Amino acid sequence: MTTPDPAPSADSASGTETVDDPFAAFDAAAGIGQVDDIHPVFHQMRSESPVHVGNFASRFGFEDVFGDAMAGESGTPHAVLSFDAVQQVLKDGATFSSSGYADTMGALMGHSILEMDEPEHHQYRSLLQQAFTRKAMERWERDLVVPVVNGLIDVFVERGSADLVKELFFPFPVTVIAGMLGLPTEDLPEFHRKAVELITIITDIETGLNASIWLHEYFSRVIAERRADPREDVISVLTQAELDGQRLDDEEIIAFLRLLLPAGAETTYRSSSNLMFGLLSNPDQLAALRADRAQMPQAIEEGIRWEPPLTGIGRTAMRDVEVEGVLIPAGSTVQVEMGAANRDPARWDRPDEFDIHREPQQHMGFAFGVHMCLGIHLARMETTVAINAVLDRLPDVRLDPTADDVRISGLAFRAPPALPVIFGES
Repeated sequence: MTTPDPAPSADSASGTETVDDPFAAFDAAAGIGQVDDIHPVFHQMRSESPVHVGNFASRFGFEDVFGDAMAGESGTPHAVLSFDAVQQVLKDGATFSSSGYADTMGALMGHSILEMDEPEHHQYRSLLQQAFTRKAMERWERDLVVPVVNGLIDVFVERGSADLVKELFFPFPVTVIAGMLGLPTEDLPEFHRKAVELITIITDIETGLNASIWLHEYFSRVIAERRADPREDVISVLTQAELDGQRLDDEEIIAFLRLLLPAGAETTYRSSSNLMFGLLSNPDQLAALRADRAQMPQAIEEGIRWEPPLTGIGRTAMRDVEVEGVLIPAGSTVQVEMGAANRDPARWDRPDEFDIHREPQQHMGFAFGVHMCLGIHLARMETTVAINAVLDRLPDVRLDPTADDVRISGLAFRAPPALPVIFGES
């Protein structure tokens, strides 16, 4: 599979916004470039109470349209902030339901795993997992992820400089997903644009709905082809998946594929970028990882703990329940702030420091409980390949000292808008 040019979102990553650029619109709605270090506010709020009552986004001087959409419209909003509070909520799916997504993201994605509770969630997830076997993961790594990553690096390796967000971390995950789905390379730019337009429905309803319709028609054609002539790709596996006599119909497959786009491409590009920023900002740790790649798994987990790409998800309280001494009434929307939990000083010493050498502990960056990220192993594998390639092929890679104000930003979604680097001899 050849590597296409980066999709238009790369322009927003470098700060250029056009009127009809859905990537820039999504970043603007998520607070990219507007909300910088969210963690001092989280620390202050957590010190006041592990559960915040009311829409917390105002504490950042920002209208959290993403948090509102995730949590739904009914009931008083609550935000859980401590590690113990977040873990309690995510462990108890019977009390804290995911069904609120049906009224928000469900209207866009279809009836997907995002909004399902047990036992439906378990049955559906078991069918989907048949597409993500260890054998498939090994094949994707060898035949897809490694070539895609190296193909992107080939473009700039002789230049001695690059923007690693625009030229590597942004384009590679969606290219990988397209390859996993068996989609033609020439469809990738429009495919990625529609994926981002899909989730900008929060700020542009018409554009989001049009993207949803476009993706439905596109995937319907591909599913029909794969049912008639299965191949070695995810869509083919999903058309054939069966468990206890149950199979996925077209609408269920389309709902999952719509969800896979933002869930897989957006979060992986952001998490890889955040990890690389942490390493570049701590050259001693970058050197240690370059010298000992056995530290890669703990480096990836530390990056996710330190700056998760998605800071929160939504739940609905199904009964009156007490969390960390705070009563959450039935019907309340609950914003589960994983980004705050991952910096809870009650669990981690020096929580604001990026430290790949710290003792690994369970974090909330991939969520927790039955809804833990379905693509967790894929994300870890993709990040491992990408970071190893950077360390192998870009000698003495370092932040460009002439670059202005390189930082991670965003409220609901976080990533550095750009990672300008130089490499080669100092």
